[in-house]
Amino acid sequence: MRTARPRHYLMCRPTYFDVNYSINPWMNPDKPTSADLALSQWKRLHDLLVGLGHTVDLVEPEPGLPDMVFAANGATVVDGRVLVARFRHGQRADEARTYLDWFPQHGYRDVRQADFQGEGEGDFLTVGDTVLAGTGFRTEPRAHEEAAAYFGRTVLGLELVDPRFYHLDTALAVLDDEEIMYYPGAFAPQSRSLLEERFPDAILATEPDAAVFGLNAVSDGRNVVLAQEAVRLAELLQERGYRTFGTDISELLKAGGGVKCCVLELRSGPTTTASV
Repeated sequence: MRTARPRHYLMCRPTYFDVNYSINPWMNPDKPTSADLALSQWKRLHDLLVGLGHTVDLVEPEPGLPDMVFAANGATVVDGRVLVARFRHGQRADEARTYLDWFPQHGYRDVRQADFQGEGEGDFLTVGDTVLAGTGFRTEPRAHEEAAAYFGRTVLGLELVDPRFYHLDTALAVLDDEEIMYYPGAFAPQSRSLLEERFPDAILATEPDAAVFGLNAVSDGRNVVLAQEAVRLAELLQERGYRTFGTDISELLKAGGGVKCCVLELRSGPTTTASV
């Protein structure tokens, strides 16, 4: 029997959600979007996580920053230490200021912005004592070295090669302290070999499930929340003893985001509560 562990998350309402620029292959400013629909989908995700017993804090959205809903990109938090993102694209750069303010205001003492380009949990995923770190599109390799020194953890660099999967969390999900799932086609050959060696029993996703952001998922060790369209991936998870919860993130996907993009995990440190 798999065991769920209560988690502490940070999310941001998509009050100002829109696609008015393009910084990834999913974004098309000519395609209509609905902030109301995005909020409805986000609210269902938020309420599902709370219903599963997790603490969810909120950071306030700001006008002119339509991608703030993707809170996972804002920082990496390990052992209560916070490394705030340094975004690659200018359209998102001002999001960092919000996180640099939020964490100290909520009791976190070790908070600083990364010196090198790196986009939070979008490219830094913690599994056990190791941090898996993506590069290739948004995060530079020097940021991996910076994270290793700051967190005092082993950092395993992984190169992404498919522009659809521009962040690590779009191509790989951590399920528990030892198990992951990922889409091999998103990684360079050497990185695939590293993953095969380190995680020989990983769940391998198909291209169709990866393409609907099925791997952009949140797991507490037993319950896995993922895109409802990733049907085969959900079946594989169930075969491994996980409970799956499919949710509709179709509006958020227009901006290249999914379930995990909306959820930043706060590993240790102050715990507060917030309501929607």
